[in-house]
Amino acid sequence: MATRRHKLSNILAVLLLLSGVVAVDHSVFKTCSQSGFCRRNRQFESQESAFVLDNNSIKIRNNVVIMNLQDTANNHWYTLGLSSVHENIFRFEIDEKYPLRERYRVTDAMVNDLKARNVLIESSKSDITIRDGSKRAAIQVDPFRIDFYDQDKLVVSANAKGMLKFEHSRPKPSNPVEGEWEEEFNGFVDSKPRGPESVGIDFTFHNAEVMFGIPEHADDFVLKETIREESDPYRLYNLDVFEYEVDSKMALYGAIPVVYGHGPAGTSGVYWQNSAETWIDVSYVDDSFVNIFSESGILDAFVMLGPSPIETFKQYSFLTGTAPLPQMYALGYHQSRWNYDNESDVALIDQKFEEYNIPLDCVWLDIEYTDGKRYFTWDLINFPYPLEMISNLTLNGRHLTLIIDPHVKVDEDYFFHQDCTSEDYYVKSKNGEDYKGDCWPGLSSYTDFLNPEARKYYGDQYLLNNFKLSTREVGIWNDMNEPSVFNSVEVTMPKDNLHYGGWEHRDLHNIFGFYYTMATYDGLTQRNEGLYRPFVLTRSFFAGSQRYAAVWTGDNTASWDHLRASIKMCLSLSVSGISFVGADVGGFFEHPSGELISRWYQLAAFQPFYRGHAHMDTPRREPWMWPEDVQEATRDAIQTRYRLLPFWYTSFYEHERDGAPIMRPMLAQYPNDPLTFRIESQYLLGDQLLVAPVLYPNQETVTVYFPRKQDGTSDVWYDIDNNQMFDHAGFVAVPVDELKIPVFQPGGTVVPTRRIVRKSSMLMRDDPYTLQVALERNGSARGTLYVDDEESMAYRHGSYKYTEYIFRNNKLMSRNIDATAVYKTDVTIEAVIIVGLTDGISSAKVHSQHRNVRMFDVEPTGNVLALDNLHLEIDGDWWIEFS
Repeated sequence: MATRRHKLSNILAVLLLLSGVVAVDHSVFKTCSQSGFCRRNRQFESQESAFVLDNNSIKIRNNVVIMNLQDTANNHWYTLGLSSVHENIFRFEIDEKYPLRERYRVTDAMVNDLKARNVLIESSKSDITIRDGSKRAAIQVDPFRIDFYDQDKLVVSANAKGMLKFEHSRPKPSNPVEGEWEEEFNGFVDSKPRGPESVGIDFTFHNAEVMFGIPEHADDFVLKETIREESDPYRLYNLDVFEYEVDSKMALYGAIPVVYGHGPAGTSGVYWQNSAETWIDVSYVDDSFVNIFSESGILDAFVMLGPSPIETFKQYSFLTGTAPLPQMYALGYHQSRWNYDNESDVALIDQKFEEYNIPLDCVWLDIEYTDGKRYFTWDLINFPYPLEMISNLTLNGRHLTLIIDPHVKVDEDYFFHQDCTSEDYYVKSKNGEDYKGDCWPGLSSYTDFLNPEARKYYGDQYLLNNFKLSTREVGIWNDMNEPSVFNSVEVTMPKDNLHYGGWEHRDLHNIFGFYYTMATYDGLTQRNEGLYRPFVLTRSFFAGSQRYAAVWTGDNTASWDHLRASIKMCLSLSVSGISFVGADVGGFFEHPSGELISRWYQLAAFQPFYRGHAHMDTPRREPWMWPEDVQEATRDAIQTRYRLLPFWYTSFYEHERDGAPIMRPMLAQYPNDPLTFRIESQYLLGDQLLVAPVLYPNQETVTVYFPRKQDGTSDVWYDIDNNQMFDHAGFVAVPVDELKIPVFQPGGTVVPTRRIVRKSSMLMRDDPYTLQVALERNGSARGTLYVDDEESMAYRHGSYKYTEYIFRNNKLMSRNIDATAVYKTDVTIEAVIIVGLTDGISSAKVHSQHRNVRMFDVEPTGNVLALDNLHLEIDGDWWIEFS
């Protein structure tokens, strides 16, 4: 969705100039110097902490070690709780021992209620050690700090720089300090009735050369220095930023407070579980460390000890969950625009994609399909027959996605507003009245999704007996859910608004969109009755949002800078749990050149979420609208995506199963090669494809880096287009033409594909598979294929087939991984292509359960051997011997 605003107030008026470039208005958004708690918490130099632990106060409650902690600067007491929640994860919490009022705790971001593990405690006058196997947390009493060890290797330290700060609750003084009990910005006054209550602490990543994480920012993947360079810290505060800039630490739509440190000695991470506004200072001076501070809440931190990048990412997934396997269609190409105007327009999109032989799986409708921006309604003048329109798409194997936003039109005749008003489901202003602000419908109120009953009411609206002009196949797009409020401070909800339970909005701002998508996902789950997996796309997100929705990077711009930024932003999100992620192809604002749009389609074909989207004031830019050369490049890119759908589908299943991200930085697989640490122009998909896209205009070559392994050797790499082999580490200039995106498969892998491309993924369901086998130097390879019905929840109950393929000693074998899983299908493995075979192979003997042994004469072409017409069962064991 866009953030094109009408002139709603003199303060926040933003005019969209149709013929000009409008950049972000920095005056609308706070800097650190304009944020009282940020100013108070920023510390540039290490110091001795005033916090001291009382080592005579140790108690154990449910395996959590609890101690008293004193701030000697003001004699205020706190409680420290430390536990081991995983063999490689420690958790520590700090809260006031005698608070005037309860402080907000994030509870729903984690996937499960964590159980503390049994630990051993060793105590002395100066330190306390908590052991869990070979891992330990060593607590220094005075001054307080915690060192986290993997065996004898110091990995992470908390408060090593002495930056722990905890502003305790207090009554309002007669002469309050300016900015602590009331704060003004751009004419808006935050009443701050509870006064200063921020929390913060520093974390040192020992031996880390780079740090990354904390999305969302349109900045480099590797975090930049902020202390030495005296720039603003990175900000996490979900905001609707109009035409955001690249190379910026400004807050954007989502906030995931997880940060990683990596170096040749290993990887570690910290998940800071706090949903209030948060700032993060970054320093590489002497040590690599961050100083994290939030406006309210408690100090709740999880320290992940790795030691490898992939293991650390999986540890974060253990805490906050993984993306559920999407329907196959969700991995295809999506076509969107603000807005497709009527049913004829939708029919034209459907028709033209077929006419021009371009695959398409989903058409999207933006806010104009509704009756006056009233969600769960239709504009029955432009869309008089919604069910027929949806059915026509479904008959062509395609889907529809509708936008539904959190703002509710204040209209006494609108059922949703009537119900939220009568049931008291709205967020309140500081005065206790239903809050009203401006958004797309004009005057709007906002459902309080912190309230479980309000969430259920909202989710129930998706039931087909409520939203009658919809079907189970329809997907949902949640936008503007930061939440966006056009005429309010920083274009969002005031912090002193009140939520269910009496909590201030400041406590939970960054998790508002999380609860919204949770309600949407739960509603669709009920609607679909297990027949279809829910598909939700969200703009706003928090830790754990991956369990409910895919994410896109928001309202980007048609520029080469934004094309390049899409890689960095998607990588940052991927390692922070959001594997189902993508950027709008071509840029939402402005109009791309033919070269830029074709290169963007090529790049995005190798990112998890693949959608073209555009602003209403841009020229129409559907793939057939371009000159023939651009059409050809676009068609080729989308068809390439569809050939690789079995690979994508298998990757998503494996992500749900084990938690590793799908889109990965180079350092994820090559953690010991320092040259990979800062590479952001290429990336990996799993451990099976290396993608090095064209990122600049008029490029004739792309410089690709083939990394070194720990032993100093390199993998063997094969260009997936022509099977050219690259067997040395280093930088290589790869030629490119208009159709070329350099993508390479490493030796030792098997990638499942389909050769036949149809107009949608649904129509490819019964087509056979081809296995692309790329051999390592020793002649071996392995890979997997996952198969199910591609749409229902039956896979959660064992209805699937998960198969491993192993090549060694000139034999390709099939092995069923999950013996208890059962899924019957007539789809077969039709062909096997092997790259990297040695000379001399002339025949193949095929053994399978249900057929006689078959002999094939084969003749390799160069280093490639192709075997066709195999008709091998997906659900049976078979093997092929080459001789």
